[in-house]
Amino acid sequence: MTLQSVPATVDSLGADLRALRKARGLTLQAMANAVGRSVGWVSQVERDLSEPSITDLRHIAATLDVAVSTLFRRGASPAIEDGYVVRSGARRPIGSRAAGLVEELLSPDLTDDFEMVHSTFEPDSEITEPVSRPTQEVGYLISGRLDLIISDQRFTIHPGDSFRIRGEPFRWLNPYDAPAVAIWVIAPPVY
Repeated sequence: MTLQSVPATVDSLGADLRALRKARGLTLQAMANAVGRSVGWVSQVERDLSEPSITDLRHIAATLDVAVSTLFRRGASPAIEDGYVVRSGARRPIGSRAAGLVEELLSPDLTDDFEMVHSTFEPDSEITEPVSRPTQEVGYLISGRLDLIISDQRFTIHPGDSFRIRGEPFRWLNPYDAPAVAIWVIAPPVY
């Protein structure tokens, strides 16, 4: 395959917004109502024909339940890498950083059927309320230890271990002295 025959990639704010809106089951009308804009405006933003203001982005992020930083690109990359390569210094932060969890998007964008996330669970941190979402998730622990409670069953995950969560309620905690670092794949994308 020559460079000229490589399919065009979708690497835009609009594509990410469309993917997030659809993953949450929101129609254009529901999104427009939630952010106080017209359906036409939302459609134009999703097609990259209109740029939302910072205030608009805050409303959109709140509606989609993502951090505003998720909607911003990190570092610039050469055009040839767009949609294919995410350099370590160009990862987008995602999530809320609540409870000692730092997440970065490893996927080039949110337009695939899944997203891949680099998650760092700080020492002595935990999420106290169970998370339940209509997803399938798998993870692989790179370093540290992490305790997962999936449907009231507690598991201690060690480096090299992997796990799966299929829509069950789950919590995590890192009661240990070292950060736990995991690669997490979620389908469909939630960030």
